[in-house]
Amino acid sequence: MKEPVYADLHVHTTNSDGELALDEVPAAATEAGLAAVAVTDHDRTHPDLDAPLVRVDGIDVIHGIELRVEVDSLPDGIDLLGYGVTGSPALRTELDRLQMDRKTRGARIIELVERELDITLDVEVEEGIGRPHIARAVDAHPGTDHTYQDAFDELIGDDGPCNVPREIPSFERGVSLLSEACNVVSLAHPYRYGALDDVFELAARLDAVECRYPYSPSNPAHDSGRDRRTVERHDLLVTGGSDAHGRDLGQTGLTEPEYERFLAVGGFGA
Repeated sequence: MKEPVYADLHVHTTNSDGELALDEVPAAATEAGLAAVAVTDHDRTHPDLDAPLVRVDGIDVIHGIELRVEVDSLPDGIDLLGYGVTGSPALRTELDRLQMDRKTRGARIIELVERELDITLDVEVEEGIGRPHIARAVDAHPGTDHTYQDAFDELIGDDGPCNVPREIPSFERGVSLLSEACNVVSLAHPYRYGALDDVFELAARLDAVECRYPYSPSNPAHDSGRDRRTVERHDLLVTGGSDAHGRDLGQTGLTEPEYERFLAVGGFGA
């Protein structure tokens, strides 16, 4: 019998491109039958989380971050997850730079989409803006029949005509910043990328690998078990979560024993 999901360690809030406000997360976690969540907003730490782990309404809330970094063999880079954020001046400086880049990029993407579809989008360019904000605005606009997914597939996806590349830190720089400021640094959703040899070689230099996430990876090797073998070979931690941008949590994640090991080895509460 499959063990229930105990901890969802990949959740986005309105601090970046999620739909849940931070104060809604504990209730959503309780409704999903979870005991723990990690708030991992894109390129932002959450200003209302003042410790690596806090307990709110019976739920462990881990302060995390998702950071995109550059890898030479992968033109779109890869994502790192930092868990147990304490912060550092160097990380704060880099995140401030990334937020300025997000706003500049967001404004340009909106301009390109509006020109492509001949519409005016109702979306505000502010810190934390990401492509999901723009896709939701496209979906909601009465002048187009594009859905949220259509917006990505046809307009703003990585290969879309309205996408704009980001200016992101190198893998080495990102790992250095997160290692200084977080308890655990994990590779996110490894099978979303190409060049798997390179991806798993990089994973060996981290603390953990995200082995569970709900969407079916496009890479046909996703069921090869390479992520688990990498974890075992290099004695890494397992992470996992819904990568939730909506309001439903707990689609996947860690079991209770896996979460307890994550806390113990990661040094939470030590």
